[in-house]
Amino acid sequence: MSGSLHAAQALLPGGWAAEVRLRWDAAGRLTEVRPGVAADPADERAPGPLLPGIANLHAHAFQRLLAGLTEYRADEGGDDSFWSWRALMYRHAARIDPAALEAIATWLYVEMLEAGYTTVCEFHYLHNAPDGRPYADDGAMARALLRAARRAGIAITLLPVLYQQGGFGARPTGPGQARFLRGTAALLRLFESLRAEAAAQGARCGIAPHSLRAVGPAALREVLAGVAAIDAHAPIHIHIAEQRAEVEDCRAWSGQRPLAWLLDHAEVDARWCLVHATHLDADEIRRGAASGAVAGLCPTTEANLGDGLFDLPAWSAAGGRWGIGSDSQVTVDAAQELLWLEYGQRLASGRRNVAATTQQPQVAAHLVQQAVAGGAQASGRAAAGIAVGQQADLVALDAGHPALAGLAPDAMLASHLFASSRRSALAEVRVGGRRLVHGGRHALHDAAAAAFIACRRRLLAAA
Repeated sequence: MSGSLHAAQALLPGGWAAEVRLRWDAAGRLTEVRPGVAADPADERAPGPLLPGIANLHAHAFQRLLAGLTEYRADEGGDDSFWSWRALMYRHAARIDPAALEAIATWLYVEMLEAGYTTVCEFHYLHNAPDGRPYADDGAMARALLRAARRAGIAITLLPVLYQQGGFGARPTGPGQARFLRGTAALLRLFESLRAEAAAQGARCGIAPHSLRAVGPAALREVLAGVAAIDAHAPIHIHIAEQRAEVEDCRAWSGQRPLAWLLDHAEVDARWCLVHATHLDADEIRRGAASGAVAGLCPTTEANLGDGLFDLPAWSAAGGRWGIGSDSQVTVDAAQELLWLEYGQRLASGRRNVAATTQQPQVAAHLVQQAVAGGAQASGRAAAGIAVGQQADLVALDAGHPALAGLAPDAMLASHLFASSRRSALAEVRVGGRRLVHGGRHALHDAAAAAFIACRRRLLAAA
């Protein structure tokens, strides 16, 4: 549905502008962005400064079930890590069927919209039934995610995952990984079948080789060639260099660090999202940034799992692009991810306002603009900001919120990221011009929350 909106202030790609009129067409694409004009009587009015929506470039919807349920010592020796957490994750994942996944994802996507995300890149590897056999409908789990996104109204880039081995050098998989396994040809068939369904709801479909430890060289070549033959512009996402142990295992297997190996054996370019990329050396940073790929940063999950800190200053100095994701769903809040991205860099460097630049000294504005651009690229959607030709994915701050009231737009945005109670500082969220969040709440908030709680209770009772 076409429409129009007038904002007293809006954060455009070139910075803040005043008295901005926006118009969009029936496809939700902006056809007019005009600063310095009075509101037309037919225009809706934004309740506060207008921001571009942010793409959540890395999410595993099913892991919303786990949030808060793994915060206890699982290793008898007290050496809890990503790997001990993974064992707990497998245990919870074993119980989820398509109906449960749809309930979990619907609530999660409502939460994302209320928190300022307007797109989700769903890194989907929970393919099979709990016993590892394919469902009668081989895409049952993926279609549950598409239905959830359609119901909530969030834009989605669905990324079916290729997962074939338990570690570098074709190590065998364990029983907890049976639900993830997929032959390369079967994965390509699933990708092709989902593309038309995704397009029907304005969604994108890409591909995700899970990681170098889960996909061998021959399978990686085959899946990349197969995807290129179907859609040469499809997004490609991969976990890379998240854990130090992963880096050392890769070196033992290949003699190279993970990203160095990938850059030498695949045509990494702007289609790619390098998820986490936490442990890179200087040469990998230089080459990775030059490839045009987006680094997919998930600060709250990386903190929760003890992954480590991405070197944002070095990546940015090399011209690297980045975006943010909620990954394991311990936090579902775009502002919180940006806050912890900046705070992690402050803790590592002993400096403040690390993400600011000479051209953009306002750290909050710079963080948002970079996350918007990187997220749009990784999602494969035209959602790179408030500009003609981009989707009308819009977030309005609550100008009456105590942390924001009476401030200039830059200060409002900084207070939203660094000094508010996060979601309560958002008033409206639109996807393709369609208003989904009003007064800070989604229309499905109560129903989706109740369905999620009932689902979680049932799954935990069956444990």
